[in-house]
Amino acid sequence: LPNVKAMTFIEDMACAYGAADLVVSRAGALTISEICLLGKPAILVPSPNVSENHQMKNALALTQHEAAIIIEDSKAESTLIKEAIALVHDRAKLEDLGSRIKLFSRPNATKEIVEVILNIEPVISG
Repeated sequence: LPNVKAMTFIEDMACAYGAADLVVSRAGALTISEICLLGKPAILVPSPNVSENHQMKNALALTQHEAAIIIEDSKAESTLIKEAIALVHDRAKLEDLGSRIKLFSRPNATKEIVEVILNIEPVISG
């Protein structure tokens, strides 16, 4: 397809996200946080090669709220391209996924974490 470009590594993720109508990605925590913050519709293909299956858990947290689509790694070769093309042609579904995933963003996460840390009561042992 002329408007699809597969890449092994992207130097300028801001540019790539900006140009993307759909993100197809693994389901690591940092990638998911970026996708949520930007409100990008996503097909997630969790890696089966991570400890405690955490990428699947990350993806399920979104798909349980219809905020992303999961394709299992073992099924990706046979279904991913077909699913991605169908989704790109369904503008309403793209918009719905984008608005739902945005609900999971935490743009002030750093500030919230710092506030929690600063409000921890010291424990004095003795």
